[in-house]
Amino acid sequence: MMKNGHHVSSAPAAAACSPEKRRRTVRVWCDGCYDMVHYGHSNQLRQAKAMGDYLIVGVHTDEEISKHKGPPVFTQAERYKMVRAIKWVDEIVEGAPYVTTLETLDRYCCDFCVHGDDITLTVDGKDTYEEVKKSGRYRECKRTQGVSTTDLVGRMLLMTKAHHSNMGSSDYQQHTDNFGRGPKGHSPWTGVSQFLQTSQKIIQFASGKEPQPGDTIIYVAGAFDLFHIGHVDFLDAVSQLSEKPYVIVGLHFDQEVNRYKGKNYPIMNIHERTLSVLACRYVSEVVIGAPYAVTKDLLDHFKVDLVCHGKTEVFLDRDGSDPYTVPRKMGILQTVDSGNSLTTDVIVQRIIKNRLLFEARNQKKEAKEVAVIQAMKRREEEKAKERAQAVL
Repeated sequence: MMKNGHHVSSAPAAAACSPEKRRRTVRVWCDGCYDMVHYGHSNQLRQAKAMGDYLIVGVHTDEEISKHKGPPVFTQAERYKMVRAIKWVDEIVEGAPYVTTLETLDRYCCDFCVHGDDITLTVDGKDTYEEVKKSGRYRECKRTQGVSTTDLVGRMLLMTKAHHSNMGSSDYQQHTDNFGRGPKGHSPWTGVSQFLQTSQKIIQFASGKEPQPGDTIIYVAGAFDLFHIGHVDFLDAVSQLSEKPYVIVGLHFDQEVNRYKGKNYPIMNIHERTLSVLACRYVSEVVIGAPYAVTKDLLDHFKVDLVCHGKTEVFLDRDGSDPYTVPRKMGILQTVDSGNSLTTDVIVQRIIKNRLLFEARNQKKEAKEVAVIQAMKRREEEKAKERAQAVL
């Protein structure tokens, strides 16, 4: 369990709720696969936390996900750690059941559960939230437009740069048709739409906290593309270098990342990467479009005490110089070993290796959703006919 950014012991389950406790704190439940966690997941949890005081997130096992949806990209251990790192989460429940029941809500003293305005189905096509919806202990939040696991996987498989700027290109449209559409139609919950950044969204994700006296201001920089558990472990290790860390993350512009990474990198554009990093509990501030070489002006402006980088390869600047020359000469550069060697390249290779499995998983998911949409449409048509007959 993670509380207020610090590690505390994990409780297996909450004790029975007293009436006094229920009046004191509104406890909210969310659950899901949280595979390839992105800012859409974070935004859902942010909205859920705003509906109450204490947010508990249940994360499904690999076995449950494989049964109902297909193979996950990340292991359950990786997914547990990713969700713990989201700053709006107060507690997680490992191995939460795929179907949300009143028994689960009561066990963890939760007043209600929150889910996005899409639908989650079991392997046999049933709504996983049917029981809590009928009982009135269900709340809905808005799904984040412009991002989905489907889209991110497709960007990796496409291996072009179309997603950087022009989502209307023929290559990108072909990807959305092939990967985001099942054989029997298109589901509004599974597919691709364009993400549009707004200042309001950044404000919602940002902490708004300034450095305080006694804080150690630590600067790190990079692409932080497809923000993943390797990044989380690194930032966690960085934050543990001080009792009062204030961690600033410098994000490189898309063109800069593509210059030193090549291929179709970055998978996520600068706006998406900004929200992903801001959602991490170990991050205090983000510099959007930070210079590749860490300059004295930057260090002076933010009053940086320490500059950190990981043990992975450091790419040289355009002229072949070390981007960390300045902090190295100042004696404030530190290499941090997080113990996690996972990189964005490794994740892309996982996807490419299992391409057919992920495409089949997506089409299976969308086929179930289309069937539900068609059934809902038929019910609405039947109700309309009944109302018309009643008037006659």
